[in-house]
Amino acid sequence: MGKGRILYLNGVTSSGKTSIVEALQARRDVFFYVVANDLFQEMIGEDYLKEDYWKYLGEVIIMMYHTAKLFSDMGKDVIIDSILVERDGTAPHYDRMKEILRDNPLDIVEVYCPLDICRQRNIDRGDRYETQSDEQAGLMAAGIQYSVRVDTSKFSPDECADFILKALF
Repeated sequence: MGKGRILYLNGVTSSGKTSIVEALQARRDVFFYVVANDLFQEMIGEDYLKEDYWKYLGEVIIMMYHTAKLFSDMGKDVIIDSILVERDGTAPHYDRMKEILRDNPLDIVEVYCPLDICRQRNIDRGDRYETQSDEQAGLMAAGIQYSVRVDTSKFSPDECADFILKALF
């Protein structure tokens, strides 16, 4: 049994990562398990997040990568829906992620959307604050080597999913 592929969808909040995940999971020609930063963050009690957000988030992000590795090692394809940010609790985040997944087939997809559109999406969603995407963009890891890039301001989630699959599979 070979290792499953890992697709890491990297982008700021409201860039369209989860919409692309949903488009990929709606397809019948491929199947991916999904591990997402938001799901792992839910494992932490609110009091702990208030106490030291980046410490505890950093811990579950590392657990998320080990979970993706486990799925891949079992021959399952997996999508990571997250963002590579450099903070005290995660740094050096990008390097740590690459080390954990070094023996697994990994493609990092840049999910891009102009920040003004992300700001409006944050407002429309109501569960993010307006400048959250801007702040995350300022924390994004430098020098990320992307396999492909999709622009969700120009293409629908289904079109982005099609492009990712054609480019990488």
